[in-house]
Amino acid sequence: MRMKWMNGLVLLVLLWGVSVFAQESQGPLTLEESIKIALERSLTIHSATEGVEASKFKQKQALTNFLPQWTGSYYYTRYNRPTAIGSSAVSSSTSTVLNKSRNNFNLNSAISQPLFTGGATLANYRLEKLGVDDSKAGLEMVKKEVVLSVREGYFSILKAQKSREVAEQAVKQLEDHVRVAQAYFDVGITPKNDLLQSEVKLAQAKQDLIKAENGVALAKASFNNLLRRDINAPLSVVDILEYKPFPLRFEESLEEALRQRDEIKSAELKVQKAKENVRIARSDFFPTITLSGNYNRFSDEVRLGGTYLYDRWTILTSATFTLGDWGKTAYKVGESKIGLTQAEDSKIVVKEGIILEVKEDYLDMVQAEKNIGVSEKSIEQAEENLRMNEERYKYQVATSTEVLDAVILLAQARLNYYNALSDFNIAKAKLERAMGRMYP
Repeated sequence: MRMKWMNGLVLLVLLWGVSVFAQESQGPLTLEESIKIALERSLTIHSATEGVEASKFKQKQALTNFLPQWTGSYYYTRYNRPTAIGSSAVSSSTSTVLNKSRNNFNLNSAISQPLFTGGATLANYRLEKLGVDDSKAGLEMVKKEVVLSVREGYFSILKAQKSREVAEQAVKQLEDHVRVAQAYFDVGITPKNDLLQSEVKLAQAKQDLIKAENGVALAKASFNNLLRRDINAPLSVVDILEYKPFPLRFEESLEEALRQRDEIKSAELKVQKAKENVRIARSDFFPTITLSGNYNRFSDEVRLGGTYLYDRWTILTSATFTLGDWGKTAYKVGESKIGLTQAEDSKIVVKEGIILEVKEDYLDMVQAEKNIGVSEKSIEQAEENLRMNEERYKYQVATSTEVLDAVILLAQARLNYYNALSDFNIAKAKLERAMGRMYP
């Protein structure tokens, strides 16, 4: 029976391991699936989410300042000789009760309700409420940064894979040329130098292919790390490397950015928080009015009964204010006003930085967009150039060097095209992030 139980446990563990491996190795991943995984697993987002929850607790803490506070105490005192533990008023005279047992048990309970604090309590609550909104804006910023990182990493993989494909094509074309050069050398048509030159170019192309393969492996490892997967987990992605024109002009993009960016919202919230700090500092100019009640009970018994018993309650309304603090409150107000000015300046700096960011990203996207058209045309020209040189080489009216140069030229043209296509998609992703968009 025990053996069957152990076999069942081992089988369960194996099935769980296979399930986890299947989840990690399923594919290929789409961009949307990758973003979903990153948003679910990101520790940065988790930390920001916890920050929102912490700010909510601070808001609730500030809310309790509006409510009455109730305190209580119970203590025991033993005297070296009998002592008076209370008094009671009888007509115009006062009688004293003597505790002959020398034991004194005392219960004290008090409740205090602030009626007016110069606006400090309300301003502090507003300050913490703004803190919640600021934390939420910060969480959205973190999410959008994670999404941008995923999009950049995704297109980096596609870019690396295209580079590898170009390197593979170059190796194949050079291998074909080496075979032709070898055949021509064997029959004495071309000199040994042509063959050696072709073999050197082929060796260099193979080195470039190794470098490209390493680039793919590194891009995938980085992407796995971003998604918090095993760094060596198998990974394949859907090829979405294509050109789709961006529909908005710069002015429209900028308008959307100034309307949607969470950084601007956060800067505005910081201005509002600075204003509440000014109100809190000014509250010290006003008195603090408090309503409080107190109840005391004395006895020579633990349960507060017995022969010698005394109790009383009081209700008190007090107004406390500072007659002179050598300008301390005024200095606090001055300091908080400077903080407000700094927050307003920071808001302007943030807006100016966003304007520049949108401009840079838009220009980068336009540049990459233009390069796509130029490099696409150059591929056609490079392919025709290679075809012509290979034909001419067959009839020995072109040198081996011209064919080799044509192969390298075509590889560079293809590489330029895929680089421009990748750069365009990455620039568009950065522009959409600069506009405050969440993808998808």
